[in-house]
Amino acid sequence: MARRPRAAPVGVPQHVIQRGNNRQVCFASEEDMRAYLHWLKEYAGKFKVEVHAWVLMSNHVHLLCTPRAPEAVSRMMQAIGRMYVRYFNYTYQRTGTLWEGRYKSCLVESESYLLHLYRYIELNPVRAEMVAQPDEYTWSSYPCNAFGKESKLHTPHALYLALGKDKAERLENYRALFSAHVEGPLLDEIRQSVNKGLALGHERFARQIEQLTGCRVTPGKRGRPKKAE
Repeated sequence: MARRPRAAPVGVPQHVIQRGNNRQVCFASEEDMRAYLHWLKEYAGKFKVEVHAWVLMSNHVHLLCTPRAPEAVSRMMQAIGRMYVRYFNYTYQRTGTLWEGRYKSCLVESESYLLHLYRYIELNPVRAEMVAQPDEYTWSSYPCNAFGKESKLHTPHALYLALGKDKAERLENYRALFSAHVEGPLLDEIRQSVNKGLALGHERFARQIEQLTGCRVTPGKRGRPKKAE
C-alpha cells in the first residue's frame, strides 16, 4: 500500500514525533541526547527549518518546527535519522533499525493551537511522571522559552514573541501558560492529529491546506466505498 504524501507547505508549523522501533529506548545516556541535539541543530540550519520547541524522551522525540524551504522537515529528519542510527549502533555494538518507520507529523494552525503545542511538548516529562515541573527536565526547550536560555537550535515563533512587549514580560507570560496541564479533549485531539497525519486546527484551516497541497489532512469517511450499480 502506497504511503500517503505529506502536506508540508513552507511557513506552516509542524508537530513532529520520531519514535524508537517498538517503543525501544533510543536515548540511553545524556551523551546520546547531546549527539541528537547536535545533529538537529546542524540539519535544521542546513535545510532551513526553524525549531521552536522540543523534548527528548527515552524512546521518542517531539519537535515543533516551521519549514522555510520545500521538503525541509523531511530532509532534516532523514539526515538526523541516518546519522543518529549510525552513531547509536556503533556506540552500543548493535545492528539494524532504530526508528519506528518514518516519523509522524501534522500541520498546526498557529493562531488556535501553536501555544498549546509548546505546552504539550514541554510537559511530556511531567505527564510521564519523570519530574514534577517542566523546569526540572534538562532535555527540552522549556529553559529557552520560559527562562530565556540561549540556544543556537532555538528559533522563537512570531506568536511566542507576541506574548510580551519585552523579553521579561514574554518569559513571565509564557511561564503562566503552564499553570494548566494539556488534558481532556485537547490532549486527545493533539495525539490523534499527529498519529494520523491530520491537520491540527479548525475545519477552514484544514480545507485550505487540502486545496493548497492536494493532500488529505482531514479524517476519511468510514466504511468501504459503495460499488457502482
